[in-house]
Amino acid sequence: MTKNRNIKYYFYTVLVILMLFISSIFYADISVDDLKKEYAKEHSKFIEIDGMQVHYRDEGKGFPIVLVHGTASSLHTWNDWTKQLTKNYRVIRMDLPAFGITGPNKNADYSIKAYTNFLHQFLEEIKVDKFHLAGNSLGGNIAWNYTAEHPEKIEKLILIDASGLPTNKEQPAIFKMAKTPVLNSLFLYVTPKFFIKKNMKEVYGNESKITDELITRYHKMALRVGNRQAFIDRAKIDFKLGTKSNLEKLKSIQTPTLLIWGAKDTWIPLDNGKRMDKALPNSKLVVLENSGHVPMEENPEESLAILEEFIRIR
Repeated sequence: MTKNRNIKYYFYTVLVILMLFISSIFYADISVDDLKKEYAKEHSKFIEIDGMQVHYRDEGKGFPIVLVHGTASSLHTWNDWTKQLTKNYRVIRMDLPAFGITGPNKNADYSIKAYTNFLHQFLEEIKVDKFHLAGNSLGGNIAWNYTAEHPEKIEKLILIDASGLPTNKEQPAIFKMAKTPVLNSLFLYVTPKFFIKKNMKEVYGNESKITDELITRYHKMALRVGNRQAFIDRAKIDFKLGTKSNLEKLKSIQTPTLLIWGAKDTWIPLDNGKRMDKALPNSKLVVLENSGHVPMEENPEESLAILEEFIRIR
């Protein structure tokens, strides 16, 4: 009898521990209204594009510079750059479809073509005709594709650890998970904060710069209603640039281009930056030895000084 009681005790103990663990990693969606209260403050605006309420900020005065963030990020990744740039420039940044407060698009189309068309529509709506264009990671891929299609609009192009060329590295674990059946279904409900922290450690060169505030922001943006499904939908698309025609598109860009690359980038390694620099006919590559995949966020002063020197040169 005592033995049976002990077995039941251990069974219920394990069950309680398991339930507590599951509850600790289960996160419900966060509403747009709740995110707006915390992250859409004084300079935030919203504009309708293809049925989406696109979150953006348009600050400062002077020649426009448009900033486009990367995968799983938001316009907040440019916060430090914006503080300085708005002293001399008009700075425009937005949350891309599938990310940030903007959230998913109605067609679940997250191809580079769709993103490039989105950027064009957005800039047409806010009536920006000539500008500098900067993009990080996915945002860099969008930026150079946009420049190839609308060269007359871009004064100077800035690509920061940009995607668009294939790499010899395996995809990061988060993309593999999003592509894997069953696991990607779990991702819709189980998105623990420590998982976000793990991914941030992969994109930063110096882990000590990853603050709790930063992790919380990325985590909450990931939990925006619809964003987890959108991430899965986007992960199914092959973003590698491998065809000859696409490579020719990159080579066709005559716009003065600055490439900023983190030497410690493990997602899109420096070799990609060197190959991109070789393909572009009018480019300059600057390597930041102490940065990872997001230099403008990890080392804003160093990366911004390079940008400002580049756009001042006529």
